[in-house]
Amino acid sequence: MATPPSDSAPGPEKMFPVSWDQFHRDTRALTWRLHEAGPFEAIVCITRGGLVPAAIVARELNVRVIETICIASYMNYKNQGEIQIMKGVGAEVLALREQGKKILIVDDLVDTGKTARVVRDILPEAHFATVYAKPMGRPLVDTFITEVSQDTWIYFPWDTGLAFVPPIRAGGD
Repeated sequence: MATPPSDSAPGPEKMFPVSWDQFHRDTRALTWRLHEAGPFEAIVCITRGGLVPAAIVARELNVRVIETICIASYMNYKNQGEIQIMKGVGAEVLALREQGKKILIVDDLVDTGKTARVVRDILPEAHFATVYAKPMGRPLVDTFITEVSQDTWIYFPWDTGLAFVPPIRAGGD
């Protein structure tokens, strides 16, 4: 997850709001691409953002073994700190890796690549997929659907609610 724009951020604020419908469509599009790369024996989703796309991908690809790796780097949504692994990959999935079975890593977004690098180091042979990718993190993933600029903040549907949004060009004419 990237740092959301703040009042002190330099330059224009770029926002990319994603609705539930759009996220579902984008994740299904990701799944079509992943179908060609499979079959996968297990999915490792990076929490928390990877939970929703992992559920959709698991359903579409009929993968029953779903594991989480719980990593935190943004504690207050403004400043990225040290990467903390709060829960690692379970022994059952690591055993699949030792057996040469294909493992799929799923996340909602790759941003700077810091979190992705940690997971790549744990599962270097796994196929890494994200719904969205930013340029700094893109080289770490194998499959993604939409690239956004590094200075864009993605507003995921689970982080937002319905509210009035003023027109881009205020002042009327």
